[in-house]
Amino acid sequence: MAQPNIIFILIDDLGWRDLGCYGSTFYETPNLDRLRERGMLFTDAYASCPVCSPTRASIQTGRYPARVGVTNFIAGQARGRVIEPDYVKHLPHEEHSIAAALRDGGYQTWHVGKWHLGGEDYRPERHGYDVNVGGCHMGMPHRGYFSPWEIPTLEDGPEGEYLTDRLTDEAINLIERADDRPFLLNMCYYSVHVPIQAKARHIERFQAKAEAMHLDEIDPFVEGEYFPCEHKRERRVQRRQLQSDPQYAAMVWSMDENIGRLLHAVEQSGRAEDTVVFFTSDNGGLATAEGAPTCNAPLHEGKGWMYEGGTREPLLVSWPGVTAPDSISRVPVTSPDFYPTMLEMAGLDPLPEQHCDGESLAPLLRGEGEPDREAIFWHYPHYGNQGGTPGCSVRAGDYKLIEFFEDGHLELYNLRDDISETRDLADEQPGRAADMHGLLRAWRAEIGARLPTANPDWSG
Repeated sequence: MAQPNIIFILIDDLGWRDLGCYGSTFYETPNLDRLRERGMLFTDAYASCPVCSPTRASIQTGRYPARVGVTNFIAGQARGRVIEPDYVKHLPHEEHSIAAALRDGGYQTWHVGKWHLGGEDYRPERHGYDVNVGGCHMGMPHRGYFSPWEIPTLEDGPEGEYLTDRLTDEAINLIERADDRPFLLNMCYYSVHVPIQAKARHIERFQAKAEAMHLDEIDPFVEGEYFPCEHKRERRVQRRQLQSDPQYAAMVWSMDENIGRLLHAVEQSGRAEDTVVFFTSDNGGLATAEGAPTCNAPLHEGKGWMYEGGTREPLLVSWPGVTAPDSISRVPVTSPDFYPTMLEMAGLDPLPEQHCDGESLAPLLRGEGEPDREAIFWHYPHYGNQGGTPGCSVRAGDYKLIEFFEDGHLELYNLRDDISETRDLADEQPGRAADMHGLLRAWRAEIGARLPTANPDWSG
């Protein structure tokens, strides 16, 4: 079988419930819903961290963020009851990225959009990508989504050009100019990260929809506790309780519209039947701070938190002629799995010394079996900007255990029975909690995970 083209679409801050095919009744994603019909939808797919840079490093390397050393968004730093450990603020050159591995195997490799894995010396072209459009140190378009963006690796467009449109144009141009070799397109939109900005006509569309659904009559926010980190300790968490923000809905619409344009271009090129498409997000939806534009319910909390709302993601995979259309997988999978999966799809030998934490999903996508592993792990020893506190967690089967580093307390949940993590079972099932905590501690020691330390100046 010929090597397939691979399009890996990574969205920034998109929540698990933000697509129509994942149950949203306010946001509209017709193109992604059609993609879902062509392939497999994963109900239990996870980002390897509740913030962006670590997940992105994990995808590129096939390793957990704590093994790579990139455990926080670059270059975030905060203090609270504990002091965060140091972390690596770039993707190390020693890592042999998925792009480098596929290029070694005959692929042309392109990165378009957000990178956020270090400064100029660590951009995509230093990690196996032949082409880099828009990838740099920036984690968001600080000047906004309408040109001029002042992104150093993307020329400004005409005044008012929408960034999501422009990145799609750049990707389509690469596809139209491609040679006969297979390609990897690492398509990383800056959307739907803040600032929440969308086209006026799309905002009007969803304002009208919110009125028709009477969502505009409901106060979506509940004020919560004070933030646990020093730099925000005078402010309170603001939790959104339902999806009703017309501007965010309009951003989701533009995202979906542009993915439709991209996939149409692949069809027009005659490559659709030879192209694998992945679609996922780097962390959970922003639901508790910075305007809290979305709600992840029934998942608990969102970006920056160790709960399901922070890490469970939409994942769609279309592998034409291989994956059964309109299929569903409930198998837990995680970011490091993409690396060995793409290698197997391309017919290339595995690189187990590199992607040592990932398991190939190719057998699952072929309907032949599922990854053979005991557990999935997370390590986030930092304070996010959204109200979460430093922690570490493990999922084994239906159960998930979280250790919180501020006071060492454990929480245990059965996700099959309690997807919203409302019933802590740690006291009811102390044996299971102890066993899973032992598994977590052993993993942490094995990968050399760094831990926070007590803050002697904390007076909260």
